[in-house]
Amino acid sequence: MFKLFLILDTEVESFRTMKVFINLLLIFSISILSGQNNEKEEVKKAVEIFFNGFHNQDSTLIKSTASPAIIMQTIGRDKDGASVVKTSDFNNFLKSIVSIPDATKFQEKLLTYQIQVDGNMANAWTPYEFWINDTFSHCGVNSFQLHKQDGTWKIIYLIDTRRREHCN
Repeated sequence: MFKLFLILDTEVESFRTMKVFINLLLIFSISILSGQNNEKEEVKKAVEIFFNGFHNQDSTLIKSTASPAIIMQTIGRDKDGASVVKTSDFNNFLKSIVSIPDATKFQEKLLTYQIQVDGNMANAWTPYEFWINDTFSHCGVNSFQLHKQDGTWKIIYLIDTRRREHCN
């Protein structure tokens, strides 16, 4: 009888140990997921700040979201219809945004966010529609590459596509 009690007591103790282990594993997993979600929200916020500056023609705000060595490119078509990649100078981009006349209303509507984070690197994929004076202009996708520098997400690379066909 004493042996049976020891066996049962050992099994109960093993069960308790396993239960504690499983609970710790769940807590650890939830904290990792929570941390990833917080990082994704921070990445999304950096992109939102970029577009807030873009729509308000605020070059200082746009610049605050970008690394000094940012690379900007666009994939589109040339006059013959061939696919081309164009590289833009970030400072020229800023100048072009602030020089848009006040009478011109423009809006880049982001349709969704798909964000991936791995340590200090992140990617934000944002399909969009572009409107000028309430008239549809074109659609495409932005792909933001970000790097976490000194605790802040900075855009290091931005490439987009632009097209007028196959926009839903």
